[in-house]
Amino acid sequence: MTTNNQIPNRLANEKSLYLLQHAHNPVNWYPWGEEAFQIAKTENKPVFLSIGYS
Repeated sequence: MTTNNQIPNRLANEKSLYLLQHAHNPVNWYPWGEEAFQIAKTENKPVFLSIGYS
């Protein structure tokens, strides 16, 4: 559940409850997968990996 009105990012299409919690963050998140690595390579950017928290 989110309390802001921002447009959801790519995580809105994921099944993971953890990822869905971040679907309205103002960050251009990509779920783990080939698309994320291709974009990082094309844009010459590092991959920032979040493994969650408790």
